[in-house]
Amino acid sequence: MNIEQANAEAVARMMEARPILVGMGRARDSIPAMKDNLLLHAGPPIAWERMSGPLRGAVIGALIFEGLAKDEPGARRMVERGEIEFDSAHHHQAVGPMAGVISPSMAVYVLENKTHGNRAYSNLNEGYGKVLRYGANSDEVLKRLRWMNDVMAPLLADALAASDGGVDMKALLAEALHMGDEGHNRLKAGSLLFLRALAPQIAKVAKKNDDLAEILKFMGDTPLTSLNAVMAACKAMADAAHGIAGSTVVTTMARNGTDFGIRVSGLGDQWFIAPAEVPQGLYFPGFKAEDANRDIGDSTITETAGIGGFAMAAAPAIVTFVSGKPKDAINTTLEMYEIATTDHKYFTIPYLDFRGTPVGIDVRKVVEKGITPRVNTGIAHKDAGIGQIGAGLVRPPMAIFEQAVIAMAEQVGK
Repeated sequence: MNIEQANAEAVARMMEARPILVGMGRARDSIPAMKDNLLLHAGPPIAWERMSGPLRGAVIGALIFEGLAKDEPGARRMVERGEIEFDSAHHHQAVGPMAGVISPSMAVYVLENKTHGNRAYSNLNEGYGKVLRYGANSDEVLKRLRWMNDVMAPLLADALAASDGGVDMKALLAEALHMGDEGHNRLKAGSLLFLRALAPQIAKVAKKNDDLAEILKFMGDTPLTSLNAVMAACKAMADAAHGIAGSTVVTTMARNGTDFGIRVSGLGDQWFIAPAEVPQGLYFPGFKAEDANRDIGDSTITETAGIGGFAMAAAPAIVTFVSGKPKDAINTTLEMYEIATTDHKYFTIPYLDFRGTPVGIDVRKVVEKGITPRVNTGIAHKDAGIGQIGAGLVRPPMAIFEQAVIAMAEQVGK
């Protein structure tokens, strides 16, 4: 099989994947190879010594949440004694936004790709403010996480079990793109569609009106409430395209707050890694670029699957959050067609006469044309505990695509 045929097969599998939110579970019971002393994180693998402030803060919070440590000093001692293991969530078919930390007791979405049979997982979205994914680990943060785990997640699990086949996340995304979302930083429509799909079943299984009201308000007040399920859906799509011999299509883009890494369909599980950049964008009052951490999170799986920054022309209002003008959103999508394998069959953009979004990042085109992918992202403070300080745009370092092209050439030459 030549490269063009391999890429066509990889992208066809990505587009034809049909990820359905089928249920909820605990990470230790659902995620493959999860262990009681294992914490998963966003991005490529990284050791504690190189972790950024937000990722360290999330690790500490997760250990306290699990009851493995009583406080921050105790959590640090556990890590420094080597009692805790870390791994990339991507190695376990999982994804998480920003720090992306998933601990064994956390509730996770379970998505199944009905076309190809693979599964993907993600934790639940905490909303805005001081949250674990940005490295916050105060009592307020942990109290919210425990409520989500002990009250909200069981009701969502029961609601999905009572539903007629779960939630079709691919169909949800296709509709959200026609309603002004781009699927990454702007999911206002998608989150309302998500709530619409689940609310009747939640109401049916809820035993306490107070719990019902609190859950519906929490989900309705959180414009990114569907993000984590969307990310897992995109992970299921991208994983379906992985492992095609000869393919130069990117199937993973992810950041851990220190490094930016990619994986390529035809190059197995090898990571290509370089230092992550600091996003450029709009900062909340009182913060500036010097406060920002390097880019962090698995949410770039959305761009990998052909939405997010690649679909900005569908969501011109996103620029009020990430900076720029509406024409910049359109130009971003037009630029991404230059490095994509094809137009998406199912994700389309009304403003571009319903042209499909650019999908299937080809590392050869990235290097040949000197155009790296565009990513929409939140901006975390470099210190743990402060949280989100803005939002903006970022590009991966060109070096990782150059590394992948060299590796592919070496593979072909063998």
